[in-house]
Order: sequence, then structure tokens, then C-alpha cells
Amino acid sequence: MLRRLRPIPKEGAPVKFFQEFRDFISRGNVMDLAVAVIVGGAFSAIINSLVGDLVTPLLSLITGGIDFNHLTVKFGEGDLAAEFRYGNFIQAAINFLLVSFAVFLLVKAIGVVLRKKKAEALPTKSCPFCAQEIPAAAVRCPSCTTILDESAVPKNLR
Repeated sequence: MLRRLRPIPKEGAPVKFFQEFRDFISRGNVMDLAVAVIVGGAFSAIINSLVGDLVTPLLSLITGGIDFNHLTVKFGEGDLAAEFRYGNFIQAAINFLLVSFAVFLLVKAIGVVLRKKKAEALPTKSCPFCAQEIPAAAVRCPSCTTILDESAVPKNLR
């Protein structure tokens, strides 16, 4: 019987492993992802509360309190009968649509606020050739690509 030998680890290999792990964890995109997951969990609680506590009760007033959860079809008889709970699926689909719509509205509202804030922050000027609004610090028009300030362009790029 042949016995397989494991390679002998180089001296300092565990230290190198932990240094690589530390470098991996401290990368910007890993930390951004971790923050996004945590904020996403908190955001999920807000959206679920918005839908469950505000939107759903309003819809139940309009629809007369229709509840789809009890809708089932039984295959067979007795306690071991298979149960097709299509009402739960309908309720889950409705909840998905409500949550998606609530997220859409919140993202849209945040986008409007950020656009207004961004528009106020950047001074603009008009391109003399195509009349597009461009940032005041622009050297070249992004629409017509006209160089607006020759002195700001490095000589090797002219």
C-alpha cells in the first residue's frame, strides 16, 4: 500500500495566508459589499414595514379584506392528502409586486433629491458651438467635442 505524503509547508506559510486574508478583507470593494449587505438588511425591514403596515391595510380597505392564503386544492383524502396551496403563491406574488413598487418609488425619490443636489453643486456654462449645458470646469464639450480652452489641454494631447 502506497502512502501519499503531504508537502511540507514552507516556513511562514500560515503567516502569509493570514496576511493575504487581511489584505482581502481590507480591500475597498469587500468593505463596500459588507456595508451594502448590512444596509440592505435594514432597508429590507423598512420596506417590509412600509408594505405590511401601510400599503396592505389600505389595499384591504379597497378590496374588502380579500385573503388568498386559505385557497387550496386537496389531492386525496385524510390527513396525508397532498395540498396544493395556490393562495400562498398568489399572496407572495402580490407582496413581491408591492415591495418592488415601494422600492421603485423610494429609489426614484432618492434619485430626484440627489439630482437636485448635484445640479446645485456644479456650476455650468453653455458651449458656444452646440449650446449644451456643460460643467464650468470643462475643457472639452462632451457633446460636440470642441476644445473650449486650448491652454488647459496638455501639449502632448493636442
